[in-house]
Amino acid sequence: MDSLAYWIGFNKVRGIGPARLRALIDAFGDIESAWQATPGALREVGLDRRSLESLLESRGKLDLAAELARVRKAGVDVLTWDDPRYPERLKAISDPPPVLYFRGELRPEDDFAVAVVGTRDISNYGRDAARTIAAGLAESGVTVVSGLARGVDCVAHRAALDAGGRTIAVLGSGVDIIYPWENRKLALDLIERGVLMSEYPLGTQPEASNFPPRNRIVSGLSRGVVVIEAGERSGALITARFAADQGRDVFAVPGSIFARNSQGVNRLIRDGATPVTSINDILEALNLRAVETYVAAKTLFPMDETEASLLSRLSDEPVHVDDLSRATDLPIATVTSTLALMELKGLVRAAGGMTYYRVSESGPVYGTKPD
Repeated sequence: MDSLAYWIGFNKVRGIGPARLRALIDAFGDIESAWQATPGALREVGLDRRSLESLLESRGKLDLAAELARVRKAGVDVLTWDDPRYPERLKAISDPPPVLYFRGELRPEDDFAVAVVGTRDISNYGRDAARTIAAGLAESGVTVVSGLARGVDCVAHRAALDAGGRTIAVLGSGVDIIYPWENRKLALDLIERGVLMSEYPLGTQPEASNFPPRNRIVSGLSRGVVVIEAGERSGALITARFAADQGRDVFAVPGSIFARNSQGVNRLIRDGATPVTSINDILEALNLRAVETYVAAKTLFPMDETEASLLSRLSDEPVHVDDLSRATDLPIATVTSTLALMELKGLVRAAGGMTYYRVSESGPVYGTKPD
């Protein structure tokens, strides 16, 4: 049987999330062996009683071949940790989803993504800000990530599409269930020039408990998160918290001190988030001014051992090429030519005086997590 069926099977077992599944795969060697392990072996590797019962019940009830056929019939693609197409940025977070269902097409340029999130109860000011920022990002070649919710999310998706760009929507339901329903047309348009994505199996309803976990995927796919209008209890603040935990930049659009919807974003700024006064604030902070060049260079010239060696010896503090040459035992000419190519890829920047520093995937993040 296709190993993908076992991934889908585990994805439907309650109580087995990323950490437990990783432990099972490490213990048994592969996903199929983990699924077929005896109850005794599963207990020996530390699976608790409730999770074990849930797994055994699922093994008895699920027809894995039928589940896989259902996914394929629906025209849904599936990514797992083993798939080379799985987004590297997302895979690097502490609890990446083992399975991602998606409709549409993931592309290399989606590595250059920024999330735009905010309140459902959007004001005219928030609408204008979301439209301006999302369109500006799209026009700069940046993929816009959001959650297809009412308010800021759907404005951001639509603005990115209208600007001719790409956008990714991460759902709190199965990708076969569009929520809210009025965004169905937007979702279908989005699939044509982006991705509709979820970690939840087909048929999963949009339950309230699904949305906070999905926000870690929104931030995990992105180089930074822009919050536009958020009250004190807005779900967008959860995304900002995940972003901070994942080492992503957090940006916030300042709002009126008298507006209820601005209380959350203004607090983010107070706690260290970068205030956004124009699209340039985001592009500069995330080094996203030449995305098309970066994508082309990365595609034409994949990273080799020399680049990897230099990158491992660079940080956010400038290092002289002479020091890099000594550290890597490479000729100066090789170091300088490689660094020039790496700069084209957006991996490093020249700081003057023959020194270079590594461009981190995120800059400083705000220090205080939202409550």
